[in-house]
Amino acid sequence: MLWNFKPQARAFRYVGHKDVITSVQFSPLGNLLASASRDRTVRLWIPDKRGKSSEFKAHTAPVRSVDFSADGQFLATASEDKSIKVWNMYRQRFLYSLYRHTHWVRCAKFSPDGRLIVSCSEDKTIKIWDTTSKQCVNNFSDSIGFANFVDFNPNGTCIASAGSDHTVKIWDIRVNKLLQHYQVHNCGVNCVSFHPSGNYLITASSDGTLKILDLLEGRLIYTLQGHTGPVFTVSFSKGGELFSSGGADAQVLLWRTNFDELNCKDVFKKSLKRLHFDSPPHLLDIYPRTPHPHEGKIETVEINPKLEVIDLQTSTPPVVDVLSFDSTTTTETTVRTLPDKGEEMCGYFMNPSLMSSESSPTLKKKTDDVSDLPSESQRSIPLAVTEALEHIMEQLNVLTETVSILEQRLTLTEDKLKDCLENQQKLCNAIQQKS
Repeated sequence: MLWNFKPQARAFRYVGHKDVITSVQFSPLGNLLASASRDRTVRLWIPDKRGKSSEFKAHTAPVRSVDFSADGQFLATASEDKSIKVWNMYRQRFLYSLYRHTHWVRCAKFSPDGRLIVSCSEDKTIKIWDTTSKQCVNNFSDSIGFANFVDFNPNGTCIASAGSDHTVKIWDIRVNKLLQHYQVHNCGVNCVSFHPSGNYLITASSDGTLKILDLLEGRLIYTLQGHTGPVFTVSFSKGGELFSSGGADAQVLLWRTNFDELNCKDVFKKSLKRLHFDSPPHLLDIYPRTPHPHEGKIETVEINPKLEVIDLQTSTPPVVDVLSFDSTTTTETTVRTLPDKGEEMCGYFMNPSLMSSESSPTLKKKTDDVSDLPSESQRSIPLAVTEALEHIMEQLNVLTETVSILEQRLTLTEDKLKDCLENQQKLCNAIQQKS
């Protein structure tokens, strides 16, 4: 669902997936929306009232996460088929797969400069991948639990992991060292989000709380109690002035940040200078200045906003259903209820182009101009060309299904070989003990 708060709360509901949606993300320009689902597909939406979408089929198991690169040209998807796949957004085609995990991959994220991908899996490892060589260049393992979520800090020198063992860990990928280890939750941590300054980290946990960590001081500073069940996701806004959270109580809470007055643009400029492996540690990096007082009782400010904010759930906003047909190509959609022109969505949602703002004049058009553009069906395309393209798409669908079946069989074979090797090792150990 896509929400618009100006001038009044209203929602657009995009229908197309056949199962639970596990992850959504806007492209950096806001002109595309990617979604992952348990129906084994990834969809790429144009977030306007027509809601055109492209469907990507390559994974052989539910897809757990989607992530755009900083330039918006690539998309990384993580799946329970033990793989990470990278897609080209300009041509909307599959590029390559990354295979080294031995269990479900829960999350994959690009580094700020796009040179690396970090992934976490239920095999209790976190892996760093080089997008140029397509190789795993680093590996962090944990013997206790696995990471539910992982992400780079804004300057790309560290990664944070949200652990099923109730912990949050900060790793420095330049020196391969665990920098900080927080044990502040009573249940598994499901998601983390860095403030754009890189000085703060917010965490979401199944214990029903959000916690804000001061990474410079290495301590917990705020505990937020607003959800009535597990909190599954949290994210700062681009400028860091707001953050949102969602949980099992079917609520999305919007929070205002009031603990950092830094100018984020200045912080971005400083961070851009430290995006390389050979960059020396900087004073603004997140090395703690004080020890971590995990053993004693930590004094934090607890906030419960339930009695202080307006609940928009009681006043049902108008919802526009946008239906997308099942196709591997971009298709037109059927709209049940079209809004009036005065109620159009914000202009930055209405750009279907993948080019930058400097090279695309459509970014500067008004919402009404974009909404009045002719649809695909109104353009003059010869019937023979259309039939040929449909035939090609049918053949591609068959090839995709064949590749998916082969990949699934390879995965089963890999699991069986692994079991055989483990059994062989056990037999060898037994024979050695007898002898």
